[in-house]
Amino acid sequence: MNIQLSKKPTGPLAGLKVVDLSLLLPGPLCSMHLADMGADVIKIENPRASDASRVMYKSESGVPGLFMMLNRNKKAITLNFKRDKAKEILFKLLEDADILLEGFRPDGMDKMGIGYDVLKDKFPKLIYCGISGYGIGGKYVDFAGHDSNYLALAGLLHQSGDPPILGGYQLADVGGGTLTALSAILAALYSREKTGLGQRIDISMMEGSLQFLSLYAGIFSAEKKVPQPGNAVLSGKLPNYNIYSTKDGRYVALGALEDMFFKTFLRQAKLESILEEYPYSEENLPHIERKLKEYFLSKTLEDLEPIFQNQDSCLTPIRNLQEVVACDHLRERGMILEVDHPKYGKILQFGSPFHFMGTPTNYRLHPPEHGEHNSEIYSALGYSATELELLKKERVI
Repeated sequence: MNIQLSKKPTGPLAGLKVVDLSLLLPGPLCSMHLADMGADVIKIENPRASDASRVMYKSESGVPGLFMMLNRNKKAITLNFKRDKAKEILFKLLEDADILLEGFRPDGMDKMGIGYDVLKDKFPKLIYCGISGYGIGGKYVDFAGHDSNYLALAGLLHQSGDPPILGGYQLADVGGGTLTALSAILAALYSREKTGLGQRIDISMMEGSLQFLSLYAGIFSAEKKVPQPGNAVLSGKLPNYNIYSTKDGRYVALGALEDMFFKTFLRQAKLESILEEYPYSEENLPHIERKLKEYFLSKTLEDLEPIFQNQDSCLTPIRNLQEVVACDHLRERGMILEVDHPKYGKILQFGSPFHFMGTPTNYRLHPPEHGEHNSEIYSALGYSATELELLKKERVI
């Protein structure tokens, strides 16, 4: 699907202003969701050290793929917080801002003289959201970390298998950081409607990741046993909820947890005799799994296509990214699309997963170049062309 950029925001957050100081993934993805919903987002980067995602994973023609995926619908300016004048400029930007988003270490903003304790008195309606690894308190407050560290300490990696397996995707960053921050920001906006006051939001990616263990925590609470990694309800113990190899070297996911779905799958596969020979019970699970392994190893993905198409079989091929990008369903739903970029031509984008019927999300701005909107935004703040040239010479912007 090829999308033409719109001129005006149509989403439910149209009219809100977001100042985004975050870099890389969790924060920029959060601010892009806000922007897709209609908010005006101003992305701030250091004039001499841009968001690192601008230089990561470039195509042969120079397209910074990761940056393109995380930064549409934003305007970009540069500002060097190591210069005293930068604080004055930030304060001007915040005069009519609703949300400030940052992803520094918990004391990073304080060290620059622009922490929440400074901002809350000047801008009492401001919603200040910080995303960090471990939050603004506790023994890990100053620890560095990445997705695997957060998942390890939150217990998720333990459940991945024995030995533990890295998932290959950023679950803590997106699930624990981006989406948790987004939920909190929207809740804070609702609170401000009632109280007139903003507040500080403290998002820990490790703590946000804990929520993915709710099922196993419930089992642990009831049974007082640590679920066995790689052999628990959702990690390989059940033959009807498992991954199987096929004849052509591919894989399928069988997710027929409920009895009705498993029996539907067995009927479609003409395997009803399995449960006649081995009634579904704890001791028969290995036998059922063995039979299913034999079945799938005798079939190619093409052979299994009729079962994939059955609505209640809960059998799906495990797609690679190339297949996902080509998926008709996702393209019809507007989740895989191409947007025209003035410098790079057509660029791949994931669409917004937020489908509002009355106030739809839309795509207005291409992912911006470094400092692309300096002149526009700083001129609107009252700085003359002469002043802007001086600020550049002084390395403030």
